[in-house]
Amino acid sequence: MPITMERLDRQSIVRLEGELTVTSAAELKGVLSEALSGGDLQLDLERAGEIDIAIMQLLWAAAKEAERTGAGLTIRASEAVTGAARDAGFDPWPR
Repeated sequence: MPITMERLDRQSIVRLEGELTVTSAAELKGVLSEALSGGDLQLDLERAGEIDIAIMQLLWAAAKEAERTGAGLTIRASEAVTGAARDAGFDPWPR
């Protein structure tokens, strides 16, 4: 499964693996919403392959929501994902 979530006390870890496109967007939106309702969020994108613009927009929105609510946000991403985000205009990529 390309999207998984693990909850630890006041932190949720959301892992994205493989290719994630608009077909994964609805599932990811639900997972991110649930994760952010429980405190801090860690996004693990180290095993993510191709991520399209719809997924990047959801990740960006999650970062903005975490900032708005005061939740902590940590993103671990491969250089390929970080480079793709910059190429798509998401610079600076949330940290």
